[in-house]
Amino acid sequence: MAKNALGREIPDFIEGYGKTKLFQGAFALKPEGYRAGGKIRCVNSTCTDKRVSDIKAAIAASGLKSGMTVSFHHHLRNGDFVVNMVIDACAEMGIKNLTLFPTALFGVHKKLIEHIKSGVITRIMGSVNGPIGQLVSEGGMDVPVVLRSHGGRPRAVASGDVHIDVAFIAAPTADKYGNICGTQGKSACGSLGYAFTDAQFADCVVAITDNLQPYPAAPVSISQLNVDIVVEVPSIGDPAGIVSGTTKVTRDPLRLLIARYASELIEASPYFKEGISFQTGAGGIPLAVTAFMKEAMIKKGIKASFGLGGITGYFVELLKEGLVDRLMDVQSFDLEAVRSIGENPKHIEISADWYANPWNSGAAVNMLDVVILGATEVDVNFNANVNTEADGALLHGTGGHQDTAAGAKLTIIAQPLLRGRIPCVTDNVYSVTTPGEVVDAIVTEYGITVNPKRKDLLDACYAVKGLPLVSMEELVSRAHKMSGPTDPVETEDRIIGVVEWRDGTVIDVVKQLKTK
Repeated sequence: MAKNALGREIPDFIEGYGKTKLFQGAFALKPEGYRAGGKIRCVNSTCTDKRVSDIKAAIAASGLKSGMTVSFHHHLRNGDFVVNMVIDACAEMGIKNLTLFPTALFGVHKKLIEHIKSGVITRIMGSVNGPIGQLVSEGGMDVPVVLRSHGGRPRAVASGDVHIDVAFIAAPTADKYGNICGTQGKSACGSLGYAFTDAQFADCVVAITDNLQPYPAAPVSISQLNVDIVVEVPSIGDPAGIVSGTTKVTRDPLRLLIARYASELIEASPYFKEGISFQTGAGGIPLAVTAFMKEAMIKKGIKASFGLGGITGYFVELLKEGLVDRLMDVQSFDLEAVRSIGENPKHIEISADWYANPWNSGAAVNMLDVVILGATEVDVNFNANVNTEADGALLHGTGGHQDTAAGAKLTIIAQPLLRGRIPCVTDNVYSVTTPGEVVDAIVTEYGITVNPKRKDLLDACYAVKGLPLVSMEELVSRAHKMSGPTDPVETEDRIIGVVEWRDGTVIDVVKQLKTK
């Protein structure tokens, strides 16, 4: 047992995970070695059709066997049918002991629980939202899940930390030779950004589509060069399920106040000028920040260079109105964004590697001026927890939280001081997802709390009359007074989740909850 740079105790070896590398700091670890790669493969020059008859035939043709690693993307979010279809087929074929490597799992994947209990799936590396997260929290898997950021995942693949045997890609459009895209078809989901790395590095790539088009299908997101097998099914999912979570501006007066304060902080910062770049996300508060920033940009006559990340209809409006010059879309959050990326050449599809991988020649997050984030809780050292609920249940993925916080010049966490009677600002977070060294400010309904390390930002805020600045000490004191005593999370010693920093070091662990 040793302590990492944040003082979190991390075992030298974790059963089911392996030898650990301790988090040393947000930018401490530098890459070594060479990029990994999948198998070299080719097709006979007479092969002009990569289609097989059904999912089982695709699995057989892929060479998938027990003990291998399979990957999936989550661009259909809570409307996805593909993960369940493939794992059901694997179970029927007697394939077991699979490592599941999704970009994220949702409530729609609840059926996987039976496959976990039967031994078809024995390991998960990826976000586990909803019922599967609850199962893991209660000790329902023999080995811990591995939680990586959107940038940490392609880093792990490209560096060889994770090897994908077979990647199954839900393809809203495909042709018989394997050209696929996400912007067309009845199940259009927009960007396929999370699938690019899987297609590039997997030993075998299976495109599963419900919209087979004549060759060559166009436009092309992932080309025939990286697709080995094509299978047509009646439906890959319900596109209405793309709209998961909050995709509307909050109407709650308290949350609107938080958004207003966050917008005022951005305006006070040195970054609110012509060519500003930003990412706000799809929650009610971030979307309200976007709306307030729109007002401020019109008032001051400035235009943003680009918006980044998961793109919503609100960003699309800014693009249409000429207030943002480009959108860089790794994940289309709603159907308006899906339509836009298929029509507007200024709405650009980017891979997760391009978006946020810290170990390439320059991720897009490094070009961000401002990012608005949320968190389950933050502590006096500005460390943020986004992976667990306040009760310790593992119910959230990391997303791009770590990546954007590390890349942006101004990282703001905007959230209420309390949720229910649970304080969102505390002495110590239950589990650290993002270290305080890359968090610049916390914004609550009680004002703006700037990280003391950012003296330049504090000075800029003091220069603006009436800006509601609150110290961290005041904020924590108020939270404790309002919440009253809170019960500590009771856990077993067993580790059920490993939280990696985006460079592959272990920033924290999550332990099994005690059953009541």
